[in-house]
Amino acid sequence: MQQRIKDILHQGQVGDRVTVKGWVRTKRELKECTFVNVNDGSTLAGLQVVIPNTVAAATPAIKDLTTGAAAEFSGELVRSPGKNQTIELHAQQIHLWGGADPETYPLQKKRHSFEFLRTIGHLRPRTNTLGAVMRVRNACATAIHQFFQERGFLWVHTPIITASDCEGAGELFTVTTLDFTSEGNIDFSQDFFGRRAYLTVSGQLEAEIMATAFTNVYTFGPTFRAENSNTSRHLAEFWMVEPEMAFCDLMGDMELAETFLQFVFRYVLDHCPEDMAFFQERIDHSVMATAEQMASQPFARLSYTEAIQVLEKSGRAFEFPVAWGLDLQSEHERYLAEEYCQRPVIVYDYPAAIKAFYMRLNEDGKTVAAMDVLAPKIGEIIGGSQREERFDVLQERILTQGLDPAPYWWYLDLRRYGSVPHAGFGLGFERLVQFMTGMDNIRDVIPFPRTPGNAEF
Repeated sequence: MQQRIKDILHQGQVGDRVTVKGWVRTKRELKECTFVNVNDGSTLAGLQVVIPNTVAAATPAIKDLTTGAAAEFSGELVRSPGKNQTIELHAQQIHLWGGADPETYPLQKKRHSFEFLRTIGHLRPRTNTLGAVMRVRNACATAIHQFFQERGFLWVHTPIITASDCEGAGELFTVTTLDFTSEGNIDFSQDFFGRRAYLTVSGQLEAEIMATAFTNVYTFGPTFRAENSNTSRHLAEFWMVEPEMAFCDLMGDMELAETFLQFVFRYVLDHCPEDMAFFQERIDHSVMATAEQMASQPFARLSYTEAIQVLEKSGRAFEFPVAWGLDLQSEHERYLAEEYCQRPVIVYDYPAAIKAFYMRLNEDGKTVAAMDVLAPKIGEIIGGSQREERFDVLQERILTQGLDPAPYWWYLDLRRYGSVPHAGFGLGFERLVQFMTGMDNIRDVIPFPRTPGNAEF
């Protein structure tokens, strides 16, 4: 089994005999030898391979060892005289696995715009930036599982195909095998599932089922929104992390959200220092300071009513109006986090009229026990609430929001049989990675973005 380049760079010793397999980033031919930088995706920095002319002369495929080619190198690690590496590989054997035509290979050694890279989504993971993004994304996912597993949460797999609209916004993709080209009304009773079905917008409702049996659970999977938005912050397919806790109120929910984010940011800082330094240098000079703040500084807290008062007194001419009863826009959220609090802030107790039916109605009858975690430079990163555990109140809320109670019979049953206070939140995984890396466009923090008019591969 070949060694990963990351392990060789960090643990390799002079005199070790190793074999590496990867893709050529650059090739430079001199009189005495040929220098090749090879990378296998395990690290930002590639391994410099030195090919003596005697070895090159005995290797006919050396001419095809161009940028993008896949190759295998075996030899001995030696101390490097160069400034950017401590060791290098002196190759004694070379095998070319697959060449790359230098006339047509689009990733030659130069800077490419992210817009261009999106047009070659099958090759862009080989670039430094996308490679760093995917390693940070992997570290975030690892940290998420570690956080919940260490705290006794059960990871549950909620369905991708669902019959209910969790958010009540109607932004759902229909799943059907029916022929929609025929005229007339569609009879979904004749469809594959015998009823109308959708791609899920959230696993929360099903997570509540599992929380009533296992107390603390979490989901981590894909969700879908048919929102015709082509902004740098929206995707049609994205991943969500949604913990759900029985015997928990809004205060416990806020405490978990804060601890959770601090854990994930600390994990990435500890495990991806090279990649984070890259983002600091090339993408956003404040990435490290922002991550350190998220990992170590306590979050501020404001009620929605207090937040509105702060915005009204700010003297700012916001693009969107500020008034009690209106939802906070991104510009309002960023002002609260970046300028007023100058740190992450949790806003809680929102007006009932602008929140989902499942959020617990407060005693004032006007607000619900909802909370959003707002972060500098991005705004909302987590949204959550204490769920409505009272049967009669929940039923009334469903009707008030204009929803048909029939599909929610099972959700109401949870309030009939052993109901308990419970709470949870949702984290958009790509928003987290975007915030962590400082990347401008959310399309560049997911391997295969799905957006209006775009579904490659």
